[in-house]
Amino acid sequence: MGGAKRLKLSVVIPAHNEEDSIAETVSELARALAEEGVDYELVVVDDGSGDRTAAVVAELAAKDERVRCVPSPYRNGYGFAVRAGLAQYAGDAVAIVMADGSDSPEDLISYYRLLEAGYDCAFGSRFMPGGSTHDYPLLKLVINRVVNYGIRLAFGHGYNDTTNAFKAYRREVIDNIQPLISQHFNLTVEMPLKAIVRGHSYAITPISWTNRAKGVSKLSLKEMGSRYLFIVLYVFFEHHLSRGDYRRRGASAPVDVHGWRAGTPSVLVHGAFPAAPESVKDARPLTASPPEVPRPAD
Repeated sequence: MGGAKRLKLSVVIPAHNEEDSIAETVSELARALAEEGVDYELVVVDDGSGDRTAAVVAELAAKDERVRCVPSPYRNGYGFAVRAGLAQYAGDAVAIVMADGSDSPEDLISYYRLLEAGYDCAFGSRFMPGGSTHDYPLLKLVINRVVNYGIRLAFGHGYNDTTNAFKAYRREVIDNIQPLISQHFNLTVEMPLKAIVRGHSYAITPISWTNRAKGVSKLSLKEMGSRYLFIVLYVFFEHHLSRGDYRRRGASAPVDVHGWRAGTPSVLVHGAFPAAPESVKDARPLTASPPEVPRPAD
């Protein structure tokens, strides 16, 4: 059949002691992807769980060959687990999804459509028109808003939910943002900021988030503060001091007058979602150049 190849989507799901949540998370993701006819695989990375997480996923994998469980070869840590999954995924693009069921499978479909339409990265925001949160702990919400405001001020990238883990990337982005160095939840900041600073296009769409109903959150705000700051400064200095050495091939050089801006969204999705390509020939070829990232005016 002629035309461009359709994207195969890998979904990396880091899981640490998630035996109560992982079966429903995997099943709901598989349902949503199958209903939309998406070619996919679900890669659950067992992050040194001391419960039946791996066994539960093994049972699911026995019934669906598109589900697999891989052990993280590293010591415990969210960033390590995601990096283990990124070393083994087989798709043309990859999404990072939490194991606790907080991310919406329908939003994953929105991400897929944006990637299929030609954007390098699909980011979601819970805090733009159309986005929502449910049962978000007040203290975490306040800290989240303060931290994301600071990141937006530092990078001028027009995105207000950088710290959210749930994002999707084309394979060329994952290749270009290596090496990843974060070992913990600060990876959620390292990946999108590197992608933006290195010249990849990104689209932002509203998403919903629901607090976990089972299990215990693994994020410790006290332990993560300095680690987030380290990664933000690391990418900030790359943007301002590396003179574009790490930008993707073919990306335009940063414009000096707007040098403080790391990037700007290629599209903000409001209201009706852009339709997915109607046929294979309408999709952007996997080898085609990504859309150029526009620069904002004064």
